[in-house]
Formats: sequence, structure tokens, C-alpha cells
Amino acid sequence: MSRIAGRKAGWASLIPLLCGLFGGQAVAAMGLTDILQGTSWGEPDSALIERFGASAMLLPRPLDFGDSYAKVVVRDVAVGGVPLIAFFQMDKTTGGLKRIQLERQRHGVNPPAFRGVVVGLEGVFGAPDRTCAIEPGPMSGYQAATEAVWSHGGNLVRAIFRDTTIQAYEGCINGDLSAGPCGLTGQLIVRISPPGADRAGCPAPSRPQ
Repeated sequence: MSRIAGRKAGWASLIPLLCGLFGGQAVAAMGLTDILQGTSWGEPDSALIERFGASAMLLPRPLDFGDSYAKVVVRDVAVGGVPLIAFFQMDKTTGGLKRIQLERQRHGVNPPAFRGVVVGLEGVFGAPDRTCAIEPGPMSGYQAATEAVWSHGGNLVRAIFRDTTIQAYEGCINGDLSAGPCGLTGQLIVRISPPGADRAGCPAPSRPQ
């Protein structure tokens, strides 16, 4: 099984679990500043659970993110009026907080939601340092993407909107594209990481000669 297919299978097996957790007692929505305030890179998940209290969910099985995993989840984080789910990604080596990733549920991913998220981020961080469109290619599974990048307080903040293209054949049987892009769905994510932990998809602005 490929790494991509394995991750899809893992997510699929956790969908009923996540729905059950998120369908419980309602908790007031948080904002991005509530998530960031007091959060420290490298801290253990026990500190996150203590800080967020009833708003935090501790998953019985961690979600794999390649270089990290997430067991602590906070739902209904409003950014620009758009509800996102926050996944606190812990470093596989140290067990400390490596990255915060906020995701929009797949059925709600669309350009208006992305614009709302960007407006919300601008309200916190100001105008993006740079924005770009990423053309579909092999490294992205032939998904087109738009990205806005902020460098704020020494951290890297990335808002990414990915959409499928006719070239996206991941999951197709025998390369059959007659039914349109196979196995890929749109994605809207915000990644927040400390200096040097990630690299933005947008190229850095060139320095004047």
C-alpha cells in the first residue's frame, strides 16, 4: 500500500470516530488568537489538554502527518467566520508540539471559504507577505493551489487552498479519467509553524541586486 493510500485508509477508518467525538456536547467556538495565546512550541500534549479543557479532544488513535502525529484536536476554531478544526501536530522524535494545522471539513471547501479565512488571517496578521498560485504537477498530485504566506512573530503562517484538476488521476482505475479527477478532493488548510520547521510553497521575494 502506498503512503498516500495508507493515509487515506487511516483517515477513512477514523471518520466515524471523529464524527462521534464532534457530535457531542457543544463547546463555544474559539478564535485563532485563543489557539495561539499561551501555546509554546515543543510543549507536550498534556499541556494542550490542560489549557484547552473541554474544547480539546484526545483521540484514542493518533492521526499520522508524516513527520508528526496528532492526538489533540480542537473543533470549531473560527477564522474569518469560517469554522476549522485544529490538529496539534507533535514531533515524532521529541513528542513536543511541532505545528498547528487547521483544516476545513472537505464538504465545505470552496473559494468563498478560502477568501473568508484569508480575510480572518489578515485581521490578525495584516496583509500577507506574499501570495502565489501553484501550478498542478507531479509533486502536488496534479492539484492546483493558491497560497498566502505571513511571517509573524518569527513564525510562518500559510493559508493553502488546493483544488483538483483534470490531470489529477490519483485513485483512478487504469488511468480512467472519464468520470473526472479520481480520489482527490479540495483542501483548505492553515499551517502555523516555528522558524525553520516548514518551507512555504510560494517562493521568497527576490532581493534587489
